[in-house]
Amino acid sequence: MPARMSETFVLRTYPFRESDLIVSFFTRDLGKLRGVARRARRPKSPYGSGLERLSHVRMAYFQRENADLANLSACELIQSQFAMQSDYARSVALDYFTEVAEHLLPEHEPNEKFFRLLAAVLADLRADGNVWRAVAYYTVWAVRLTGVWPELRVSDETAEIVHEMFSTPIGSLAPREWTKATAQDLRRGLVRAMEQHVERRFLTVPLLEAL
Repeated sequence: MPARMSETFVLRTYPFRESDLIVSFFTRDLGKLRGVARRARRPKSPYGSGLERLSHVRMAYFQRENADLANLSACELIQSQFAMQSDYARSVALDYFTEVAEHLLPEHEPNEKFFRLLAAVLADLRADGNVWRAVAYYTVWAVRLTGVWPELRVSDETAEIVHEMFSTPIGSLAPREWTKATAQDLRRGLVRAMEQHVERRFLTVPLLEAL
């Protein structure tokens, strides 16, 4: 029996040894963790497609005291994001969500609200929601929920959008024109503060701006 079973979003995987993967995953109950998935790169992997980027799974794992890496034993797929990867704009947005979560979330620190944020924006995109709306909504809430919230130096229109996001679920936001100009405005305020917080640039931001 595994020591723990957690509802999880898979963030990143990295090759490790001949057939293993190191997995960065974000659990609802324990926050961001890293673990080794043995034999995950073999054709008959016990993980199936559950280790794909931002897969929503129930992860079985155990972690020894003072160990840096957990040992993953299996995962049960709840929701795959695979269908969105054929759409370039949505695929880049998934990369952005992953990158922000990977850099901003500290390890071993539960953040239930951030978990629900990820679930909400992914559900909105799967329902053919507007990509820029999801990216802006995620960006605004990510900096607030991780304590990076900066002083906003944006246009009145963007400030209105931001305040609306704090009082309205993403699926209920009023229809409006989500343009590249709005995204660039948000980037100058929010994303720049995020980059300063993690002391590096987000690789996917230029790709989003080029859409």
